[in-house]
Order: sequence, then C-alpha cells, then structure tokens
Amino acid sequence: MEVVIVPDSATGGELIAEAMAALLRRKPDALLGVSTGSTPLPVYKALAAKVRAFEVDASHARICQLDEYVGLPSGHPEAYRSVVLREVVEPLGLTDASFMGPDGSADDVAAACLDYERALAEAGGVDLQLLGIGTDGHIGFNEPCSSLASRTRIKTLTEQTRQDNARFFKGVDEVPHHVITQGIGTILQARHLVLLATGEAKAHAVALAVEGPLSALVPASALQLHPHATVVVDEAAASSLKLADYFRATYAAKPLWQGL
Repeated sequence: MEVVIVPDSATGGELIAEAMAALLRRKPDALLGVSTGSTPLPVYKALAAKVRAFEVDASHARICQLDEYVGLPSGHPEAYRSVVLREVVEPLGLTDASFMGPDGSADDVAAACLDYERALAEAGGVDLQLLGIGTDGHIGFNEPCSSLASRTRIKTLTEQTRQDNARFFKGVDEVPHHVITQGIGTILQARHLVLLATGEAKAHAVALAVEGPLSALVPASALQLHPHATVVVDEAAASSLKLADYFRATYAAKPLWQGL
C-alpha cells in the first residue's frame, strides 16, 4: 500500500485525475469505478478540466458505480445513478451508454445485485476504482463487520452512515435504510484501488485502515491485501498516522516513472 500525503483536497484531486488520465492514454476504453459524496469532487473537476484542455481523450472511457440506494424512485436527484451522471459522466462529455450501475429500484433487488456482479465481470473488470472512507472505516457501503470476501449485495446502513449522508437530503428520515454495494471481495478485484480521504474527521479511520490490523471491523483495512492500492490523504486526514514522516519520505523519493 502506498500512502501519499498532500497539502489539500485540490492537490489530491489533481494527482488522482492525472492517474486516471494516464490510464486513459494507455487504455482509452478503461473502466473507471467512481464513488460519490463531496470528497471525490475535486478529482472529477480536475479530470473534466483535462478533457476540456485536450490533455486526454475520455470519449471511449467507461464509468461504473460503486453503490446505490435501494428504493429511491428513478431519476431521484440523490440516487447515485443521478449523481454519477451529473458529476462524472456529463462533465466528461460521455453518454449514458458509457455508464453502468446496479438497479436500486428493481423489484428483485437480490437479482439486481447478481446482475451487476455479472456485468462487471463481463466488462473485463474495473481498471481503477476510486474509493472514499466512512468515519467508521467503511468502503462502498460495506459497513463494519462486512465479510472481506463479500460480493455485490444488499446492505443495511448504520445510523452513523445515515446521519453522515443526511446532508444530501432534507433530513435523516429521507435517507434510505438499504443499499446495493459492491462487496469487499468485488472491490479487491479492481486492478488499482485509490482511496481519497480529506479532513480531520477521517483521520482515525484512515489510521486504522492503513496502520491497524486487517479486520472486518474496519472494512477499508482490506486494502492492505491489494497489490496496487494507493491512499491519498490531506494533512488533516493524515494527522493520526504514526508513520506519516516515513510516508512523506518514500513518496518524495519515488521515481517519476512509477506514476501513482
């Protein structure tokens, strides 16, 4: 696992956007896994700017969803399909045909989970998966004590996660209780995992994920098992890392040809 400490969220966003752009230059039809929330917005803004400046051609890129609320009506502005289309697909100049995600409004949610798991495999797998981390250490919507071998499935949100996400709704009562999420085992099949965390509120979770034991209690610690996992954190989110100075030194000495 590589840990990169950056001054602020904008720097982190630019760093990850360039990694995505480099991937698209090597593999124009790469499948990019995206996450939602406020943390990854600098990444999407920076990548869209590169497309507008003709620094990278994203016209053949494919975008896939990490998770989705269950039960929100089709087209709901806070359904993650709507969010990804609005924040990623449209700014990159792509169409709905470039996008794939689970159907959170399906009558048979269990079947929708299996369908999405199958679709990811048939697409050749995710080339780069962008992740956030919850204050309790969850990735995707794999809440604490999720199986480290889990596949795409329905999950019940903790009250903490619903409270954290209430800012996107009129109140916590509007936040769904259930979601479809890629499982940890599914996430670990992506070729490159990039976790972005910013702010002091994420510091404890980041420290447990990076330096703590591998534990289902901290689902993000599963990144320790991945052969190509990168954790990008700002100074505030890095504030609880015991090895922060080491991480700074190793990144400063990293050869440019290695990339992110």
